[in-house]
Order: sequence, then C-alpha cells, then structure tokens
Amino acid sequence: MTILTTDRLILSPVAVADFDDLCALWGDEAFTRHIMGHALTREDVWFRLLRDLGHWQAMGYGNWAVRLRDGGDYVGSVGVLDYRRELVPPFDAPELGWGVAPRFQGQGLAGEALGAALAWVDDELNAARTVCMISADNTASMTLAGRVGYRPYAEGAHKGSTVQLLDRRAT
Repeated sequence: MTILTTDRLILSPVAVADFDDLCALWGDEAFTRHIMGHALTREDVWFRLLRDLGHWQAMGYGNWAVRLRDGGDYVGSVGVLDYRRELVPPFDAPELGWGVAPRFQGQGLAGEALGAALAWVDDELNAARTVCMISADNTASMTLAGRVGYRPYAEGAHKGSTVQLLDRRAT
C-alpha cells in the first residue's frame, strides 16, 4: 500500500491503529456538520474504518491517514474512493474525499494532502477525471476544490440532501 509524503505531511493507508484519532475526528460536530450533520459514535467509526481497510484490499487504494511529519499529530484524511454511492446522478469516476480536524484548518494542510493524493491519482490510476461531492454551504471545501481544479458539473441528491457534484480532469 502506498505512503505519500509532502513537506509537512505523511499520508499512510488508514490502519486499525488510527481508530482513536478517527473517533476524535468523527465525534466532533464541528467536523461532521457539512458531511452528515451529526457526530458519529465509536461503533459507527469502527464500521467506517472496517470499510476503509477493505477498500484498500479490494481496490488497491482508499483513505490515507494524514499526519504531521513533525510530531505525528493526526490531521485528518484524504482518499481515493469507490463507495458505490446511491447518488443521483451516479458517479462514473474515482471519487476524492478529504477532511481536516478543525484545529488544523486554515493552515493549507488540506490542500497539501489533496495535492499529494491527486498527483498519485494522475500518475498511478491513469483516470481521465475524478469527482467529488460537497455540501454547497461548505465554502472552505468548495474553495479548495476549485483551487485544485474541480469544477461543478451538476447538483446531486444523496441520502436526502442536495450536494454539489464537481469533476477535475487529469493533468
């Protein structure tokens, strides 16, 4: 499994050892408000972790745990995904997802992690395009998505919510 590094970050495939950090992240309503609108229980986080571990096994890619190179603090996650979402219209390309803990937001770390993941996708997956979905009121993620080349192509419906669908052509 692939480990990515940047000037400030180490991105390693999510592991069972990340569970407590994932619980802290997904249990924080300031983090989850734009994703699902509520914090997750430890049980819910465990199921997400198991899904993500299996994703790496089945697909050869998935979510990376993002940590600071200096000190190893858990920052968040970024991933290349095929979740087979019940989404209208459906995704037809690899999905990128990212999230950074509130205490690390505004420092450029999400962009650095996302840039590393996109470079890996462009070099290794040879996908013509990637997609993502973002809640329209998540201005920080919408801004970052635009900065790395994502452009809106449709409004979508996912689990009763309207989301903005964006795509990015490979570079």
